[in-house]
Amino acid sequence: MRGRDAILANTPDIELWPGGVLRARGNRDARALARARTVLRRKRDGTLLAADLPEGLLPLVPRLAREPGLDAALAALEHPPHVATRNGIDAVPSLPPTRLASRLDALGIDGDAYAARTGLALEPEPAWLASAGHDRYRRALWLRVDAARGWRRLVEAAGRDGIVLEAVSGYRSHDYQAGIIERKLARGLGIEGILAVNAAPGWSEHHSGCAIDISAPGEPAAEESFEATRASAWLQANAAALGFAMSYPRGNPHGIVYEPWHWRFGGTARDD
Repeated sequence: MRGRDAILANTPDIELWPGGVLRARGNRDARALARARTVLRRKRDGTLLAADLPEGLLPLVPRLAREPGLDAALAALEHPPHVATRNGIDAVPSLPPTRLASRLDALGIDGDAYAARTGLALEPEPAWLASAGHDRYRRALWLRVDAARGWRRLVEAAGRDGIVLEAVSGYRSHDYQAGIIERKLARGLGIEGILAVNAAPGWSEHHSGCAIDISAPGEPAAEESFEATRASAWLQANAAALGFAMSYPRGNPHGIVYEPWHWRFGGTARDD
């Protein structure tokens, strides 16, 4: 799997990033990453685990062999999941939510009760994601392959009308979502208030790789003030024709606050 493929292979515990995307904190890792074809990254905390070099796998942490999920990651390295999918086919396999129950227990969330109360669908993670460019912070933006194409078309169509759309957030793993909630709990916020703003791990549309938070230059991220922008007005008028829908309008039945910035790609007849 070469960096030019711009594919993120996904396993329950470890992500396989293409070379040339991640940045290292130390000189040793930087040298390894500069030559890496693929980098193994722990999903739980973002730790870089190993670099796949032309001469073999270089561990970047002690006791790599004991790393949970390493066997699945090495299997994905040997047989990348996207290679088995014919070019142009959007049916991307999903990962089993193997550790979701333990994540929810650690956060004090009853998953069954949450699903019944909100009516939200459980969102599995895709087995692989495609590059959709970068977000406004110059971070790699990953989306499911059809959503990545849809996002590019949305940006291009808006640009023709003089509108600049910026991505704020795309794919997020179950672990990443759990980390958001953990940090808010550590600041003393209550779980019910948090869940009115952030979906529980497993139920965020960002897990699917089809949802994207959108903003405009100079606008704060994920704020209701986005509603008053020209970019928001353009999305309201044009996004549906390009396969995007606002997930959480005012008065939505899920108990999620109004999010004029959060849009999900669902595909259209124009998507090829």
